[in-house]
Amino acid sequence: MNPADIETRIRMSLPDAVVTLEDLTGTKDHWKARIVSAAFTGKSLVERHRLINAALAEELKGPIHALTMDVLTPDEAALV
Repeated sequence: MNPADIETRIRMSLPDAVVTLEDLTGTKDHWKARIVSAAFTGKSLVERHRLINAALAEELKGPIHALTMDVLTPDEAALV
């Protein structure tokens, strides 16, 4: 799957998201995503993952086989 399409899907749900993607296998179906959004503020890690999983629901049924996520608020990202 094209990384720009993944980013677009995420940004449709989280317009302020800063998305960085890494193709882990070179096959465009195993991805590592770093997503920074103020929408994660006050949410647990599980809630954050659910937001992304919902944004990519259709893609996770097929073109994306595996997705590893780092989901951070802007404040958390500044510390990393």
